[in-house]
Amino acid sequence: MTLYEDERIDDLNIKGYRIIQNQKKFCFGMDAVLLSFFAKVKRGENVLDLGTGTGIIPILLEAKTEGKQFTGLEIQAESAEMANRSVALNNLQHKIKIVEGDIKQTAAIFGNGAFDVVTTNPPYMNDEHGLKNPDLPKAIARHEILCTLEDVIREGAKVLKANGRFYMVHRPFRLVEIFTILKKYKLEPKRMRLVHPYIDKEPNMVLIEAIKGAKSRIKIEKPLIVYEKVNEYHPEIYEIYGMIKF
Repeated sequence: MTLYEDERIDDLNIKGYRIIQNQKKFCFGMDAVLLSFFAKVKRGENVLDLGTGTGIIPILLEAKTEGKQFTGLEIQAESAEMANRSVALNNLQHKIKIVEGDIKQTAAIFGNGAFDVVTTNPPYMNDEHGLKNPDLPKAIARHEILCTLEDVIREGAKVLKANGRFYMVHRPFRLVEIFTILKKYKLEPKRMRLVHPYIDKEPNMVLIEAIKGAKSRIKIEKPLIVYEKVNEYHPEIYEIYGMIKF
């Protein structure tokens, strides 16, 4: 497998799968791993990951579920190429397809109602939120430079089948905006789980499931705590990562 400058291969601790990452550009984070744990994919379902980056979410979902086909859409050519090499590294070309394209054109690329499940770990920050990273790939991943929250939700809703499921990880400070846009496009929030760095700290991530065309009723799941103490994960995080706690 070809590796370029500053790239490395990381073990994903599941089914022997590995992934290629560039340590000087954007590597996947805990948010992507938690989303793959939170999302539900049933046997035979087709899944689309919007803004797939390194391809981490399709690879983890293929490992954890009995879905039929997994597709990742990524606008950055370098990230899409790297994701394709990771798919090949794991011999998953028959199950995972990486497509280079713009989230704003998702429905035009795939057609309406093409997927049972859509997942996304979109940029968290808009122009009003913080300083942009001077490195463009990182800035695109973190700030709404090439697409907005509404672009992601609108296109996700279009490509979902009726009663299809939409899964997102985001920041709690944008929850009102997230729920407003989800409901605008007939995606009804049905499950939500807040992620706290420590049990006594406010949440810094939120996991959301919305269903296309569902009735209004949401389940708030128990909080997910990341750390028990400094440098020691909570047992549930070890379980999610497939790691052994010594």
